[in-house]
Amino acid sequence: MNLYSKLSEMLIPVMVFLLTLALGYVLRRLILNRLTRLSESTKAKAYNIIITTIKGPFIIWSLMLAIYLALEFSKLPGNLISIINKLLLILGIFSITLVLAAISAKAISVYSRKFETVFPVTSLTQNITKVVIFMIGILIILNTLGVSITPILATLGIGGLAVALALQDTLSNLFSGFHIIMTKQIRVGDYIKLDSGEEGYVIDITWRTTKIRMLPNNIILVPNEKLTKAIVTNYYLPEKEMAVLVGVGVHYDSDLKRVERITCEVAKEVMRDITGGVPEFEPFIRYHTFGDFSINFTVILRAREFVDQYLIKHEFVKRLHERYAKEGIVIPYPIRAINYTQEKQE
Repeated sequence: MNLYSKLSEMLIPVMVFLLTLALGYVLRRLILNRLTRLSESTKAKAYNIIITTIKGPFIIWSLMLAIYLALEFSKLPGNLISIINKLLLILGIFSITLVLAAISAKAISVYSRKFETVFPVTSLTQNITKVVIFMIGILIILNTLGVSITPILATLGIGGLAVALALQDTLSNLFSGFHIIMTKQIRVGDYIKLDSGEEGYVIDITWRTTKIRMLPNNIILVPNEKLTKAIVTNYYLPEKEMAVLVGVGVHYDSDLKRVERITCEVAKEVMRDITGGVPEFEPFIRYHTFGDFSINFTVILRAREFVDQYLIKHEFVKRLHERYAKEGIVIPYPIRAINYTQEKQE
């Protein structure tokens, strides 16, 4: 009987553990399948986020629940069971905190377009969201362990001044990053140019630096504090479309009305045919200078965004040169001509 009772004491907790683990596996399959069908029927991204995030932790939660229930049916000492249960509770709170932080970060990233008008989405905003959730989770864990939170908060408040002085540069970049994000004068995806000459696309704003990808595909890291003090040209504000100016010069003997008509025809073709051009825009020219060897003017075209201007200029110069050659319009070389007739008259 003693041997039978001992086997019963060992067998019951093991059976409870295995049954709970099996039930958790079945529930995991049912819940995930249900969420998958909902995501397919509604095309909601939220279900996909939840599925991918809880798939792994759900197994851990099932294992923790199985251990907890097995301990309830075991004959282990009460103190040991109490310690293990407290450890399981802490592990559960921590795992839930991790899951909530991951879900929030993914949700912010997925729904960034909707949130952009309220709170622009960057690495800084995502990391701050995670930090807030982790802090709440840690406070709950401390409260569960019976640790008083009030003295800790008071200590953090007193030590905050010393930390702020020690991390002055870091905090300056952090708050400068918040300033950049909230003012929305520089946004992720914008093409900007600094007064020091660097230019490119803003790809991220972190807690310390703003990352700018140059056209050669190099990355510039600009401290947030320096960026707030720099003179910045944002080519995406107030809108992406921009004027493209091309300087041209023709011979003094040219018929300027004919030059204007032909030049505008070529410009319209470029606007219509080239990717990045604005087809509905009517190009025009403005004569402005009697140069040393030519009458100079500027052709005004329009591009959908900053980088489109390079292909537009390329095609316009190429087509205009070809058209001028056919029409007999001369683009003079940079020379100086002496008018002997005028010299004789003097």
